Amino acid sequence: MSRLFSPITLGNQTLANRIVVAPMCQYSANDGCASDWHWQHWAQLAMSGAGLVVVEATAVERRGRISPRCLGLYSDANVAAMDAALRSARRLGVPQTRFAIQLAHAGRKASCQVPWLGGQPLSAAEDAWPVVGPSALAFSDSSPVPEALGEAGLERVQTAFVEAARRSVELGFEAIELHCAHGYLLHEFLSPIANRRTDQYGGSLDNRMRFPLAVARAVRAATPASVALGARITGTDWREGGIDEAEAVAFASALKSGGFDYLCVSSGAIAPKIKIPVGPGYQVALATRVKQAAGIATRSVGMIVNPQQAELIVASGQSDMVALARAFLDDPRWPWHAAEALGAEIEVPPQYRLGYAKYWPGAQLARPHAGSAL
Repeated sequence: MSRLFSPITLGNQTLANRIVVAPMCQYSANDGCASDWHWQHWAQLAMSGAGLVVVEATAVERRGRISPRCLGLYSDANVAAMDAALRSARRLGVPQTRFAIQLAHAGRKASCQVPWLGGQPLSAAEDAWPVVGPSALAFSDSSPVPEALGEAGLERVQTAFVEAARRSVELGFEAIELHCAHGYLLHEFLSPIANRRTDQYGGSLDNRMRFPLAVARAVRAATPASVALGARITGTDWREGGIDEAEAVAFASALKSGGFDYLCVSSGAIAPKIKIPVGPGYQVALATRVKQAAGIATRSVGMIVNPQQAELIVASGQSDMVALARAFLDDPRWPWHAAEALGAEIEVPPQYRLGYAKYWPGAQLARPHAGSAL
């Protein structure tokens, strides 16, 4: 029996399988509001059969967006637009699919152009906005110097995370996760590369964890036990003087003690021009270390591309779940094909069953690995 297609319980939520759609920024929102693009994108992912679909990094305040086109959850208009798109996706998708939202603040990496227009910091003519961070230290030579957050700013950001979490609960998300990786604000506080503070929020690991953990505790307090709570953390900054695996484990352990149910372990992106040894499953060992040392359910992500690889990661106990992002852009039906390859059963919309291998011999020609699980 496929371990990848076995259920898993996170807090009080049970997922039908261990395949997760990783959060993928779509840069298609209007002042944080979901657009027509999100209606089709989320519906497509809801049909995929993945156990959990994580909505893209969603800004908790307007200035926390990466770009002007990033999704947000800081206004009533944001809530209304997301509610409509999410309800449509649930109606069109398979009942087994659960939805999560990733709450984020871009920090010093905010106020940038969308990637396909270069991704560079916005100019004044492009309505750039002031960015914030733990220290007045720019992300790159071309990036603006952020405002170092004072106590009032820290309180504002923490409140924004809590309010976004409450809105997420009202929207019916089964899981909420905090973005503490990829060089965004919470990661910036954790990493000595971005955090040069000399007060209670900088220096030692305990100090650098202070603000992210305050946010985590506040979000946990605002989130009912019926909703699973997780975080994406960094396993390493891939640079000397940055976060290493030991610090990642310490942060993971603190999150577990604070009532978190699972962690997705990623890495990098705290600064430009860092060499990362990218390859198939290059971050799996980081998730394994966190799982073993912190004793919390973990999710591996990064260059997980085929069913056999995903099955091995879960079946061997390296991680409890796997998350795929670009693989879903390449093949939105990835779980269907994985089920065929691994001899597992999966729920698919009945309208599409006639294209499945059991009903259409052409599937063997289109996908030589196809079986007849359904």
